[in-house]
Amino acid sequence: MTEQTYNQAILALAQAGLAALAQRESSSNAINTPAAESHFLCSWMVQALKERRFSKLVAEDLNNWIRDGRSMGAGAQLPNLLSRIEQQYLAAIDNSDIGASLQAMLNSLDEEQWLVIVDCEVTTKLKLDSDGRNSLIISVEQYEQHISQGQLLKPVTLYVRGDEQLLAQLAAEHQLLLSPGNKKASLIKHHKAYKLYPNNQQPSLALLVA
Repeated sequence: MTEQTYNQAILALAQAGLAALAQRESSSNAINTPAAESHFLCSWMVQALKERRFSKLVAEDLNNWIRDGRSMGAGAQLPNLLSRIEQQYLAAIDNSDIGASLQAMLNSLDEEQWLVIVDCEVTTKLKLDSDGRNSLIISVEQYEQHISQGQLLKPVTLYVRGDEQLLAQLAAEHQLLLSPGNKKASLIKHHKAYKLYPNNQQPSLALLVA
């Protein structure tokens, strides 16, 4: 039996939650307000976690969303969150040309007047003088050795300074799943580090479009 990946587990969770919400809303006496929907999904997640309906790979996500649902109510936007996960993961899960998709995204950023650098070795702390331009940097070693014939062979780190939502939107348009930005892990000042994995196999929830 093939072990379920995180991508498969989070997509299964999102789709099951949306299906449960749709079934509830089909009831003639259901109150379909944002607060009521959030309360329903939060309770559904509590029960799903208690009954271990889903892979332990997504247990932390469930705990986080339950906490948000309890503290924020409708503000947690749980239905919207599950919809975004379903949309992005369905598009990305079958993308077998990650290297080619990454190159296409870099071309798009270049067209948006970003400073895209892929010919610099990044092995220690660096600073980029970009005159305020948005920038994306990939170490030349990773760019040349981790990508071959449109395939991503090993993980690649993207160092980014710029509008994170624009990056998220472009990644989604090119069917790529990026890790959330991590400023502490970045080797380049004022940049965040994002990871792209072979076959889009992120080990945890990817950066989502707002």
